[in-house]
Amino acid sequence: MAQAQLLEAPPSQTQPQTQTFGTGHDIHDDGVHDHNPTSTGINHRKMLMWLFLASDCMFFGSLIATYMIYRGRAEAVPEPEGPFPAELIDIPYTSVSAFVLLMSSLTMVLALAALQKNDIRGSRLWLLGTAILGAIFLGGQYFEFSEFYHEGLSLQTNMFGATFFTLTGFHGLHVTIGVIWLLTLLYVSLRGGLKAEDSLDLEIAGLYWHFVDIVWIVIFTLVYLIPYGGAAEGNDGPGEESALRLLALGRSLVFDLF
Repeated sequence: MAQAQLLEAPPSQTQPQTQTFGTGHDIHDDGVHDHNPTSTGINHRKMLMWLFLASDCMFFGSLIATYMIYRGRAEAVPEPEGPFPAELIDIPYTSVSAFVLLMSSLTMVLALAALQKNDIRGSRLWLLGTAILGAIFLGGQYFEFSEFYHEGLSLQTNMFGATFFTLTGFHGLHVTIGVIWLLTLLYVSLRGGLKAEDSLDLEIAGLYWHFVDIVWIVIFTLVYLIPYGGAAEGNDGPGEESALRLLALGRSLVFDLF
Protein backbone atom coordinates (compact mmCIF):
# COMPACT_ATOMS: atom_id res chain seq x y z
CA MET A 1 0.00 0.00 0.00
CA ALA A 2 2.81 2.39 0.83
CA GLN A 3 4.49 1.70 -2.51
CA ALA A 4 1.23 2.36 -4.35
CA GLN A 5 0.89 5.71 -2.59
CA LEU A 6 4.44 6.61 -3.52
CA LEU A 7 3.76 5.80 -7.18
CA GLU A 8 0.73 8.08 -7.25
CA ALA A 9 1.59 11.45 -8.74
CA PRO A 10 0.44 14.56 -6.90
CA PRO A 11 -2.46 16.38 -8.58
CA SER A 12 -0.27 19.41 -9.17
CA GLN A 13 2.06 17.31 -11.35
CA THR A 14 -0.68 15.74 -13.48
CA GLN A 15 -2.32 19.01 -14.52
CA PRO A 16 -0.70 21.33 -17.08
CA GLN A 17 0.70 24.55 -15.76
CA THR A 18 -0.80 27.74 -17.09
CA GLN A 19 0.71 31.20 -17.14
CA THR A 20 -1.65 34.10 -17.54
CA PHE A 21 -0.62 37.19 -19.46
CA GLY A 22 -3.49 39.61 -19.33
CA THR A 23 -7.18 39.08 -19.96
CA GLY A 24 -8.07 36.37 -22.45
CA HIS A 25 -4.52 35.36 -23.32
CA ASP A 26 -3.02 32.30 -21.62
CA ILE A 27 0.05 30.23 -22.45
CA HIS A 28 0.13 26.58 -21.42
CA ASP A 29 3.25 24.53 -20.84
CA ASP A 30 2.82 22.94 -24.28
CA GLY A 31 3.30 26.33 -25.92
CA VAL A 32 -0.27 26.64 -27.23
CA HIS A 33 -1.84 30.10 -27.03
CA ASP A 34 -5.47 30.38 -25.95
CA HIS A 35 -7.61 33.35 -27.02
CA ASN A 36 -10.77 33.36 -24.96
CA PRO A 37 -13.90 34.56 -26.77
CA THR A 38 -15.57 37.88 -26.09
CA SER A 39 -18.99 38.22 -24.47
CA THR A 40 -20.50 37.43 -27.88
CA GLY A 41 -18.74 34.05 -27.97
CA ILE A 42 -16.48 35.14 -30.87
CA ASN A 43 -12.74 35.65 -30.65
CA HIS A 44 -11.93 39.35 -30.28
CA ARG A 45 -9.72 39.39 -33.40
CA LYS A 46 -12.43 37.78 -35.48
CA MET A 47 -14.98 40.22 -34.06
CA LEU A 48 -12.81 43.16 -35.12
CA MET A 49 -12.61 41.73 -38.64
CA TRP A 50 -16.40 41.34 -38.77
CA LEU A 51 -16.79 44.97 -37.68
CA PHE A 52 -14.35 46.10 -40.36
CA LEU A 53 -16.20 44.08 -43.00
CA ALA A 54 -19.51 45.61 -41.89
CA SER A 55 -18.08 49.12 -42.35
CA ASP A 56 -16.53 48.11 -45.68
CA CYS A 57 -19.90 46.74 -46.76
CA MET A 58 -21.44 50.15 -46.19
CA PHE A 59 -18.55 51.76 -48.10
CA PHE A 60 -19.07 49.55 -51.14
CA GLY A 61 -22.82 49.97 -50.79
CA SER A 62 -22.43 53.73 -51.17
CA LEU A 63 -20.21 53.30 -54.24
CA ILE A 64 -22.62 50.83 -55.84
CA ALA A 65 -25.59 53.07 -55.04
CA THR A 66 -23.81 56.04 -56.64
CA TYR A 67 -23.13 54.00 -59.75
CA MET A 68 -26.75 52.87 -59.96
CA ILE A 69 -28.08 56.40 -59.46
CA TYR A 70 -25.97 57.76 -62.31
CA ARG A 71 -26.38 54.65 -64.45
CA GLY A 72 -27.24 55.82 -67.97
CA ARG A 73 -26.84 59.52 -67.14
CA ALA A 74 -23.87 59.82 -69.53
CA GLU A 75 -26.23 59.14 -72.46
CA ALA A 76 -28.98 61.37 -71.07
CA VAL A 77 -27.13 64.71 -71.15
CA PRO A 78 -27.95 67.10 -74.04
CA GLU A 79 -24.60 66.50 -75.78
CA PRO A 80 -23.44 63.08 -74.59
CA GLU A 81 -19.74 62.34 -74.76
CA GLY A 82 -18.81 58.69 -75.23
CA PRO A 83 -17.79 55.99 -75.13
CA PHE A 84 -20.74 54.40 -73.33
CA PRO A 85 -21.19 51.09 -71.48
CA ALA A 86 -22.87 49.26 -74.35
CA GLU A 87 -19.84 50.03 -76.53
CA LEU A 88 -17.23 48.76 -74.06
CA ILE A 89 -18.63 46.10 -71.73
CA ASP A 90 -17.30 42.64 -72.64
CA ILE A 91 -19.35 40.15 -70.63
CA PRO A 92 -17.55 36.93 -71.76
CA TYR A 93 -14.13 38.34 -70.86
CA THR A 94 -15.26 39.63 -67.48
CA SER A 95 -17.07 36.33 -66.81
CA VAL A 96 -13.74 34.52 -67.02
CA SER A 97 -12.20 36.97 -64.55
CA ALA A 98 -15.16 36.52 -62.20
CA PHE A 99 -14.81 32.73 -62.42
CA VAL A 100 -11.10 32.97 -61.56
CA LEU A 101 -11.82 35.10 -58.50
CA LEU A 102 -14.61 32.80 -57.32
CA MET A 103 -12.32 29.77 -57.65
CA SER A 104 -9.87 31.55 -55.36
CA SER A 105 -12.48 31.31 -52.60
CA LEU A 106 -12.41 27.52 -52.99
CA THR A 107 -8.61 27.38 -52.76
CA MET A 108 -8.79 29.62 -49.69
CA VAL A 109 -11.15 27.15 -47.98
CA LEU A 110 -8.83 24.29 -48.88
CA ALA A 111 -5.83 26.17 -47.49
CA LEU A 112 -7.56 26.70 -44.15
CA ALA A 113 -8.76 23.09 -44.00
CA ALA A 114 -5.24 21.82 -44.69
CA LEU A 115 -3.73 24.02 -41.99
CA GLN A 116 -6.31 22.91 -39.41
CA LYS A 117 -5.32 19.31 -40.20
CA ASN A 118 -1.67 20.31 -39.71
CA ASP A 119 -0.97 19.69 -43.40
CA ILE A 120 1.57 22.50 -43.67
CA ARG A 121 2.69 21.65 -47.20
CA GLY A 122 -0.89 21.51 -48.45
CA SER A 123 -1.78 24.82 -46.84
CA ARG A 124 1.21 26.46 -48.48
CA LEU A 125 0.25 25.13 -51.91
CA TRP A 126 -3.37 26.28 -51.61
CA LEU A 127 -2.27 29.65 -50.25
CA LEU A 128 0.01 30.12 -53.22
CA GLY A 129 -2.79 29.06 -55.56
CA THR A 130 -5.16 31.59 -54.02
CA ALA A 131 -2.62 34.40 -54.40
CA ILE A 132 -1.97 33.40 -58.03
CA LEU A 133 -5.68 33.40 -58.87
CA GLY A 134 -6.03 36.83 -57.26
CA ALA A 135 -3.07 38.10 -59.27
CA ILE A 136 -4.63 36.73 -62.49
CA PHE A 137 -7.83 38.62 -61.71
CA LEU A 138 -5.85 41.82 -61.16
CA GLY A 139 -4.05 41.29 -64.45
CA GLY A 140 -7.38 40.90 -66.21
CA GLN A 141 -8.70 44.07 -64.60
CA TYR A 142 -5.58 46.00 -65.63
CA PHE A 143 -6.05 44.82 -69.23
CA GLU A 144 -9.72 45.86 -69.16
CA PHE A 145 -8.87 49.30 -67.78
CA SER A 146 -6.18 49.73 -70.43
CA GLU A 147 -8.61 48.83 -73.22
CA PHE A 148 -11.24 51.22 -71.90
CA TYR A 149 -8.66 54.00 -71.66
CA HIS A 150 -7.49 53.38 -75.24
CA GLU A 151 -11.12 53.61 -76.35
CA GLY A 152 -11.30 57.08 -74.80
CA LEU A 153 -12.90 56.35 -71.41
CA SER A 154 -11.37 57.87 -68.28
CA LEU A 155 -12.47 59.35 -64.97
CA GLN A 156 -13.00 62.72 -66.66
CA THR A 157 -14.79 61.50 -69.80
CA ASN A 158 -18.35 61.17 -68.52
CA MET A 159 -20.39 60.05 -65.52
CA PHE A 160 -20.06 56.41 -66.52
CA GLY A 161 -16.27 56.60 -66.55
CA ALA A 162 -16.13 58.36 -63.18
CA THR A 163 -18.42 55.92 -61.35
CA PHE A 164 -17.13 52.79 -63.12
CA PHE A 165 -13.43 53.38 -62.47
CA THR A 166 -14.09 54.46 -58.87
CA LEU A 167 -16.18 51.39 -58.03
CA THR A 168 -14.10 48.73 -59.77
CA GLY A 169 -10.84 50.46 -58.91
CA PHE A 170 -11.53 50.37 -55.18
CA HIS A 171 -12.46 46.71 -55.47
CA GLY A 172 -9.20 46.05 -57.29
CA LEU A 173 -7.38 47.80 -54.47
CA HIS A 174 -9.02 45.45 -51.98
CA VAL A 175 -7.97 42.44 -54.04
CA THR A 176 -4.40 43.79 -54.15
CA ILE A 177 -4.35 44.12 -50.37
CA GLY A 178 -5.67 40.56 -50.10
CA VAL A 179 -2.97 39.16 -52.40
CA ILE A 180 -0.25 40.92 -50.37
CA TRP A 181 -1.79 39.54 -47.17
CA LEU A 182 -1.81 36.00 -48.56
CA LEU A 183 1.79 36.22 -49.75
CA THR A 184 2.78 37.50 -46.31
CA LEU A 185 1.11 34.50 -44.66
CA LEU A 186 2.88 32.22 -47.12
CA TYR A 187 6.21 33.78 -46.19
CA VAL A 188 5.44 33.34 -42.49
CA SER A 189 4.50 29.72 -43.15
CA LEU A 190 7.77 29.07 -44.99
CA ARG A 191 9.59 30.46 -41.94
CA GLY A 192 7.71 28.00 -39.73
CA GLY A 193 5.40 30.55 -38.11
CA LEU A 194 2.06 29.26 -39.38
CA LYS A 195 0.96 25.98 -37.83
CA ALA A 196 -2.32 24.32 -36.89
CA GLU A 197 -2.63 26.32 -33.66
CA ASP A 198 -2.26 29.51 -35.73
CA SER A 199 -5.17 28.68 -38.03
CA LEU A 200 -7.09 31.72 -36.74
CA ASP A 201 -4.65 33.97 -38.59
CA LEU A 202 -5.53 32.28 -41.87
CA GLU A 203 -9.22 32.18 -41.02
CA ILE A 204 -9.33 35.95 -40.53
CA ALA A 205 -7.58 36.47 -43.86
CA GLY A 206 -10.12 34.08 -45.38
CA LEU A 207 -13.01 36.19 -44.07
CA TYR A 208 -11.56 39.23 -45.84
CA TRP A 209 -10.95 37.29 -49.06
CA HIS A 210 -14.47 35.83 -49.17
CA PHE A 211 -15.91 39.30 -48.59
CA VAL A 212 -13.96 40.64 -51.57
CA ASP A 213 -15.32 37.80 -53.72
CA ILE A 214 -18.91 38.43 -52.64
CA VAL A 215 -18.58 42.13 -53.41
CA TRP A 216 -17.39 41.27 -56.91
CA ILE A 217 -20.46 39.08 -57.48
CA VAL A 218 -22.64 42.11 -56.73
CA ILE A 219 -20.53 44.42 -58.91
CA PHE A 220 -20.42 41.93 -61.77
CA THR A 221 -24.20 41.52 -61.69
CA LEU A 222 -25.10 45.21 -61.51
CA VAL A 223 -22.37 46.64 -63.73
CA TYR A 224 -21.89 43.97 -66.39
CA LEU A 225 -24.92 41.66 -66.57
CA ILE A 226 -27.84 44.10 -66.33
CA PRO A 227 -28.36 45.55 -69.83
CA TYR A 228 -28.12 49.27 -70.39
CA GLY A 229 -31.23 50.93 -71.77
CA GLY A 230 -29.63 53.94 -73.39
CA ALA A 231 -30.53 57.58 -72.87
CA ALA A 232 -34.04 56.87 -71.74
CA GLU A 233 -32.69 55.11 -68.72
CA GLY A 234 -31.36 58.31 -67.24
CA ASN A 235 -34.77 59.99 -67.58
CA ASP A 236 -36.97 57.17 -66.29
CA GLY A 237 -34.73 56.66 -63.27
CA PRO A 238 -34.75 52.88 -62.68
CA GLY A 239 -31.13 53.12 -61.64
CA GLU A 240 -32.00 55.57 -58.88
CA GLU A 241 -34.87 53.34 -57.74
CA SER A 242 -32.55 50.30 -57.67
CA ALA A 243 -29.99 52.26 -55.67
CA LEU A 244 -32.57 53.22 -53.07
CA ARG A 245 -33.64 49.60 -52.77
CA LEU A 246 -30.01 48.56 -52.39
CA LEU A 247 -29.44 51.12 -49.64
CA ALA A 248 -32.58 49.97 -47.81
CA LEU A 249 -31.44 46.34 -48.06
CA GLY A 250 -27.97 47.19 -46.75
CA ARG A 251 -29.43 49.18 -43.86
CA SER A 252 -31.70 46.31 -42.87
CA LEU A 253 -28.80 43.83 -43.01
CA VAL A 254 -26.64 46.00 -40.77
CA PHE A 255 -29.47 46.42 -38.28
CA ASP A 256 -30.10 42.68 -38.25
CA LEU A 257 -26.41 41.96 -37.55
CA PHE A 258 -25.98 44.57 -34.83
